[in-house]
Formats: sequence, C-alpha cells, structure tokens
Amino acid sequence: MPVVDVPVEGSTMRLHVAYPSRAPRGGVVVLHELFGVNAGVQGVLDDLAAEGYVAAAPELYHRSAAPGTVLAKDDAGRTTGFAHLHQLGREQAVASVAAALSHLRAEAGDPVLLGFSAGGHAAYLAATALDVPAVVALYPGWLTSTGIPMSRPEPTVALTPGIRGRVLLLVGDADPVVPREDREVVAGALRQAAVSHEVVTYAGVGHAFFWPDAPAYDRAARDDAWGRVLGLLEEVFAGARS
Repeated sequence: MPVVDVPVEGSTMRLHVAYPSRAPRGGVVVLHELFGVNAGVQGVLDDLAAEGYVAAAPELYHRSAAPGTVLAKDDAGRTTGFAHLHQLGREQAVASVAAALSHLRAEAGDPVLLGFSAGGHAAYLAATALDVPAVVALYPGWLTSTGIPMSRPEPTVALTPGIRGRVLLLVGDADPVVPREDREVVAGALRQAAVSHEVVTYAGVGHAFFWPDAPAYDRAARDDAWGRVLGLLEEVFAGARS
C-alpha cells in the first residue's frame, strides 16, 4: 500500500493510501483507533478502494511515535497507545486531519471522515472545525468528558454547533466506553444544533465490535455498520456529482 509523507506543523505525518482500480467515486479519510494504522485499518482502506473510493489513513501519533508504529492489542499496547493519545492535543488532531483531507481533496473532491474509537472522537472533533460533507464515528469515546487532551478545555460535544455536514454514529448499547448517558448527551447536542444525524445502537454489543480480533466482535453488527457506511458514502458522493 502506498505511503505518502505529509507535512503538518513542523512534523511529518505518514498517510497510508489505497486507490481504486477505476476513476474514484470520492474520498474517505480513515482515523485509526488506539493501536495505529494496523492491518485492520489497512483492510478498511482496501475495502473502500474496492468500492471505488480513494481511502487514506493518517498516522495520528506522528509527533510522539516513530513512523509506522503499530501497537499490539494487549495490555502493553494499550498502555503505550494511551501514552501517545494523551500527547495528542485538540489543535494538533485537527491539524493532522486537515492535512490528510487536503491531500485527498486534490484527488477525490471533499472527503468523508470515518473514525474508530479514539479515531471516531478525532473525526467528530475535526468535523466541528473543518468543512466536511459527512462524518462516520464508530463507538467514539470521551466526547462528553475531558478525559483526553482532544476533549479539552471543554468536552468535544460542546463544539457540536460547528458541524456542517451529516453525522452517523454507530455504537453498541453494551459499550462501557460510550454508555447510554453519553449517547443521549451527544444525540441531544446534535438535535439542538440542527445537525443532520443518525445514531445507530446495536443491542448487547460492546466496544470495538467492528474488528474480528476484538473480544466484543459482532459480525452482524459489523456487517450492518459497514452497509450503513457504504450507503452514506453513496448518498454523499451521488449528491456531489449531481
């Protein structure tokens, strides 16, 4: 998979890019979860390319981790991942996403954002500050708290009125990282801000359900979520072409 080096505020960020075999239907920037641009994320890029989209995943930890850093999904990997996550501030995250969007925009028009967990938070945050047609966030944590630097000084949900595009949230109703109270706060903020949105919850499903190597993996939820992602992309880019 091609890798492009993109400058971001004095740092260099790797961008993993997958290209379709035909003229692109649009572009998608994919924001990784805690563990980096791993095989799962690269698989999503390939799947999007197979559907006709240029898809790119930036390495969000480029300021604190070596290029190509991928963390194991174990206790040590989580500890290291949180160490990097706690060095990623709000303005830094937005700048990194903006650089990825700018790179992809030259090839595929205005890209959609797709993020997983911490990357879902980054996608939601970026949509409050940047002009994107739509954002899909799978089980985005900490939106209603100040638990990570991206959600400070005020919780990211407080920035919801800045969102200009559509929002699709996909989360399990048994997810301890995104409990019901948090989902209700986010949904309420989206309604209050008159943001076009949909919140989809999956009964009995936990965190990180999308990944086959996750303890909470749920194939039915993954299949439904993926279908909704593709449906949204079709609607967004069909509208852009009309």
